Amino acid sequence: MSTSSTGGNGATHALPPSRAVIPTPTAAPPDVLRCAYMEIVVTDLRRSRDFYVDVLGLVVTEEDEDVVYLRTLEEFIHHNLVLRQGPVAAVAAFSYRVRAPEDLDRAVAFYSELGCRVERNREGYTRGVGDSVRVEDPLGFPYEFFHEVEHVERLAWRYELHTPGALVRLDHFNQVTPDVPRAVGYMEDLGFRVTEDIQDEQGTVYAAWMRRKPTVHDTAMTGGDGPRMHHVAFATHEKHNIIAICDKLGALRLSDRIERGPGRHGVSNAFYLYLRDPDGHRVEIYTQDYYTGDPDNPVVTWDVHDNQRRDWWGNPVVPSWYTDASLVLDLDGNPQPLAAREEDSEMAVTIGADGFSYTRPPQEAETEAGEYKLGHQL
Repeated sequence: MSTSSTGGNGATHALPPSRAVIPTPTAAPPDVLRCAYMEIVVTDLRRSRDFYVDVLGLVVTEEDEDVVYLRTLEEFIHHNLVLRQGPVAAVAAFSYRVRAPEDLDRAVAFYSELGCRVERNREGYTRGVGDSVRVEDPLGFPYEFFHEVEHVERLAWRYELHTPGALVRLDHFNQVTPDVPRAVGYMEDLGFRVTEDIQDEQGTVYAAWMRRKPTVHDTAMTGGDGPRMHHVAFATHEKHNIIAICDKLGALRLSDRIERGPGRHGVSNAFYLYLRDPDGHRVEIYTQDYYTGDPDNPVVTWDVHDNQRRDWWGNPVVPSWYTDASLVLDLDGNPQPLAAREEDSEMAVTIGADGFSYTRPPQEAETEAGEYKLGHQL
C-alpha cells in the first residue's frame, strides 16, 4: 500500500472505510459561514513560528511556550492558524465559524444522528474562541464549529506592517479521503456546494471543490489514502505578492521550501504557490479565484486527463504533491489510521498524465498538427 505522511511519523493501517453512502440526517445541519482556522501540531514550535511569522508574515495574536496563535492581516477574529507543540506533526482541527450560537446545538444533533463522536467545550478549545463543538466526522476528520469569538484589531489599514508578500485571509482547506463521492454527499448534507470537480470518462469523481462563502471553495475533497490534510491555503491580493514570497525565500536560502509553482491553476483559475513548513505540512499561497455566490452558479467539470486542470500552463506536477499529506488526529490527540483508496487513484492516472496527456483535447491537437504540416508542405 503506497502512502506518505509528513514527518515520517504515520503508518497506514488495513482499515478500509465503509463504502456505504453516509445517510442524510433528519436534523438540520449547522449554518457554516466559512473556514476560519486550522490547528496544527508541530514538533519544533520555535522553528515553525519562525517560518510562519518571520518568513510568511502572519501576525502573532498571542503565544506562550506551548502554542502560538496567528492571524492574517485582514482578519478580525483571534486567529486563523494555531501552532501547538506536540510529538507528532498532524492536524488537530479543521475549524468553521457558524452563523449563530444555536448552530452549535444543530451541530451536536446533526453529528450525533450520524453516530459520530461529539464533544462540546463551552469555554472553547483555543484562546479567543468561545463555546465550540468538535467532532470526528464520518470521514475521520476532526471538525470544529464555533460562533463566539474575541475581536482583535483588523490590520488592513496598518500598511507599515504589510510586507510585499502580505497574507490577507485564510482561504480554504484541502482534504484527502479514500472515497470522494461519499465525501461530497456528506458535505452537501452539511450545506456545502460543489463549484468544480475532476472526473474521468466513466464519471468517476477524483476531486471536488466545495464552498460556503462565495468563492471557489472553503474545502476540497481529493481522492487518496486518508483521512489526511493536503494543504491549508492563505490568500494574497495579487500575483506579485506570490512572486515576492518566492524572492524572499530565495534571498533567505529557503527555496527548498517551495514544492510547486508559482503557477496558474485551471481549477479555480487561481494563481498559486505551494510550500512545505518545517514539519512538511503543506501551505498554499493563493490569489485571484472568482465569485460563486449566485444560487445557479454552474459547476465546472474537468477531465482527469487534461493537464491544464492542475496547471493552466501545462507544467508537470511533482509526485510529492499527489503522495504526501499530513496526518489528522482524533479527539484524544491520536493519529487517525489511514485507509487506502480502492479505486484507481488520481496519482496513478495523473503522474504520467500531467507530463504526457493533452492540454487541448487530442482530436483538436491532431487537427491542428495536420493543418500545420499541410501549410508547410504548401
